Amino acid sequence: MAAPPKVVILCGGQGTRLKEETEFRPKPMVQVGHRPLLWHIMKIYAHQGFSDFVLALGFKGHVIRDFFLNYRDHTADVTLRFGADGRPDERSYHDPADIEGWQVTLAETGELTQTGGRIHRLRRFLGESTFMLTYGDGVADIDIPALLAQHRASGRLATVTGLRPRSRFGVIERSDDGHATGFREKPRLDDYISGGFFVLEPGVFDYLDADCVFEQAPLQQLAEDEQLGVFTHDGFWTSIDTYREFLAINRMWVDGDRPWAVWE
Repeated sequence: MAAPPKVVILCGGQGTRLKEETEFRPKPMVQVGHRPLLWHIMKIYAHQGFSDFVLALGFKGHVIRDFFLNYRDHTADVTLRFGADGRPDERSYHDPADIEGWQVTLAETGELTQTGGRIHRLRRFLGESTFMLTYGDGVADIDIPALLAQHRASGRLATVTGLRPRSRFGVIERSDDGHATGFREKPRLDDYISGGFFVLEPGVFDYLDADCVFEQAPLQQLAEDEQLGVFTHDGFWTSIDTYREFLAINRMWVDGDRPWAVWE
């Protein structure tokens, strides 16, 4: 039986609209509850059977490296027994690792590299197999096996998750003569947007080069070639781009309103 596809997560952006946090850490490492946002994204995949990760590092990538290279020290209760008379120090961890069985490849892709260039630089880790791709700033209660099944059934090179986000504002319904006939609080928009959570075939590398933006020419050309499928997701999704969104998702976590936490 073939191994599940690897999961690429783009972690290298500078997060300029979240300066309150990204001054100190890359955006995927901002804290949501007791763990980095990146951990939450990885748990979504791992809970559904996809636990072989390739992290495309860039801006402040050393923070992500340190977190995973010293994961137990960062996350577990630990007792230190300091050696005497030449004996080495000892560490005893009191909690099991909550990422057991994961494989994590930490791949440097350049601080200023564009998204398509980051994917292009990962080819040696991905081989000639189907792989998944998402961004290090969005979470959803997405059905990953259903996404993969639709992709495989389509026979296309790429599938993107499409969703209809909610408006940030209430919508006034009005009559022709100018009076309000109704009000809808933050309705879903009519158009679909890309929510990330892609499935890609190695043939996608033919659309990439070292300097390209994945969301521009490559995706446009895939669409024109009828090689881009859309998996519609009507459940929860959010992207953490601003401090307002950072505060909102942490309020949800504290309140126990965690629809993306499919592992709970």
